[in-house]
Amino acid sequence: MTVTVTVDDAPRTAPGSGARPRRRLPLALKVFGAFLALFLVYFGITFMQVWAASRQDDAQPAQAIIVLGTAQYNGTPSKALAARLDHAIELFERGLAPLIVVTGGNQPGDLFTEAEASANYLQDHGIPGDKIERETTSTNTYDELAATASFLKRRGITEVLLVSDPFHAYRIADIAAGLGLHVHVSPTSSSVFHGFDQLKSLVRETVAVGAGRIVGYDRLDRIQDDLNR
Repeated sequence: MTVTVTVDDAPRTAPGSGARPRRRLPLALKVFGAFLALFLVYFGITFMQVWAASRQDDAQPAQAIIVLGTAQYNGTPSKALAARLDHAIELFERGLAPLIVVTGGNQPGDLFTEAEASANYLQDHGIPGDKIERETTSTNTYDELAATASFLKRRGITEVLLVSDPFHAYRIADIAAGLGLHVHVSPTSSSVFHGFDQLKSLVRETVAVGAGRIVGYDRLDRIQDDLNR
């Protein structure tokens, strides 16, 4: 009788010795990792867009210059607002638009709106009163542009030159374009924000743009208004 013996050449691992089987990551951890990577890529790209827009000046002929409002103190424009107004004066004197629109309402207790303080500043610096329009009801960027777009379009004005701080450039262009305006942006040439303050402003705008494109700029600004009350 012939007995056939089969030898198993596969390596055997004795209990308690050798390599342990690899553990698989839980599904929830994988999903979180993918979400985190997507989040970082999305906001990284958004930061680069905001930064690139802050370095571009698209000053060219338009039908109106719109100056975005910011803080004023008892009728005196803040340093940031004065820089925006000075830039608008320069653009107006270069003949790039026949009209300047100043925007911004007031906070509780203020005697002046941002638009009133801005209009007075422009007239004190030689801009004729009939070349200035005021939007005095709004307290956030979206509402300023929406109200301004509404009355300008009724006058047949759709091509505008937006003036604000450099870090603000991408968001205001995105909002204004969404409101049906043909947009050019000319940021102030010398921002009052420098160094770490400038970086903080760019990061804050990156968050505002990134979130605004998801939930809507109008809804985001209204949430911010509610939080500030």
